[in-house]
Amino acid sequence: MRTKIEICSVWLLPVWLFCFPFTAKAQEVTNHPDSTTQAVLAAADSAFVPVADISKATFMPNPTKAVLFSFIPGMGQIYNRKYWKLPIVYGGFMAFMYAITWNNKNYQDYGDAYKQIMEDSQQYTADTDPNRSPEKYNNWEGRNWVNFTPANSSAGNYIMNSTFHNQLKYGKDRFRRYRDLSIILAVGFYAICMIDSYVDAQLFNFDITPDLSMRVEPAVSLKTPFSSHTIGVNCSITF
Repeated sequence: MRTKIEICSVWLLPVWLFCFPFTAKAQEVTNHPDSTTQAVLAAADSAFVPVADISKATFMPNPTKAVLFSFIPGMGQIYNRKYWKLPIVYGGFMAFMYAITWNNKNYQDYGDAYKQIMEDSQQYTADTDPNRSPEKYNNWEGRNWVNFTPANSSAGNYIMNSTFHNQLKYGKDRFRRYRDLSIILAVGFYAICMIDSYVDAQLFNFDITPDLSMRVEPAVSLKTPFSSHTIGVNCSITF
């Protein structure tokens, strides 16, 4: 009987040695990490930054670059990504260009007409023919000042009309003034666009929250050699 027990023990010994490493490994895996390991793992998890957040760069305009881009109308607004201002910029420049062109054209027409009628009136005055008449100058039909005379009227009747001369001179001066004023306003609008680009870039991250609060509290001022003891109300606005 003793011999059988020993034989069984000998046969069970390899099986026990084969299973022991797996048992020890299972016990090792099931053990919970200590407090130091948990702290290291928590710090690693908190320090993890997603790849998408690293690769995504925040746009920050440079005021100097904004001014340089704004030398070309509209480019400063494009650099600052204020695309909604482009219709205002280009619409304003188109309006000023039209005003300059239209006033300059009228100034040229009135200026040429006034110059020609003054030359023709001097030529008519210098004519010593006692039988002279405005109708004998047939080349007046091709002069610019004839276009400013009333329809179905004789152009010769206006050759010595001082009132008509003054009207042409007034029109010339008026449209020249409007043309110059349009140029000045266009230059001012150009400067405003440059300033707008600079201000947009400079105040890009400026907090414009609508949360405005006013705080009202009692205030007491101590007595001084220059003022007496007073009690009042102090108002402060936070924005």
